[in-house]
Amino acid sequence: MLPPTLTIRDACRQDIPLLMDLGRRTFYDAFAAANDPADMAAYLAEAFEIKQIEAEFHTLHSIFLLAYDDTRRPGQPLGYARLLGGDSSPCVTDPHPVEIMRFYLEQWAIGQGYGSALMQACLDRALAEGYQTVWLGVWEHNHRARGFYSRFGFREVGRQSFPLSKDVQTDLVMVRSLV
Repeated sequence: MLPPTLTIRDACRQDIPLLMDLGRRTFYDAFAAANDPADMAAYLAEAFEIKQIEAEFHTLHSIFLLAYDDTRRPGQPLGYARLLGGDSSPCVTDPHPVEIMRFYLEQWAIGQGYGSALMQACLDRALAEGYQTVWLGVWEHNHRARGFYSRFGFREVGRQSFPLSKDVQTDLVMVRSLV
């Protein structure tokens, strides 16, 4: 159940610039302090460029969810998630998987219950779309996120590379069943 002040909705085409800005800002806030500034700048310029977000938005089986709390910041999203069905990491062997490709909140919103509500919305949406398994990649050094995902029943099943520009990092692949 969502907190009474939280609204989660599907992003629409007109939200693409907002997704680009929110994605760039929340990714930077989450990871800039622990990474080389040049690698971070290069990654942000590529991953959150308008044409890239447009392509992701129009990819088959791609769903963007935006989270709002209009009592705190009217009209301004506090986070978003992207789900993508189809291909999965080779270590994901559970049936009919969907990936949570992006899951980010504004820094002020972390630890306030918004992340839990957004995660539950992702799981509910995945189930409603007919998926049986949800998986994600999380940076091996992001212990807070790893603990958060574990509380939602995700378990580690493998590793994959995550290129942050020239710095190839390791993500843990975590999975959970929906059935």
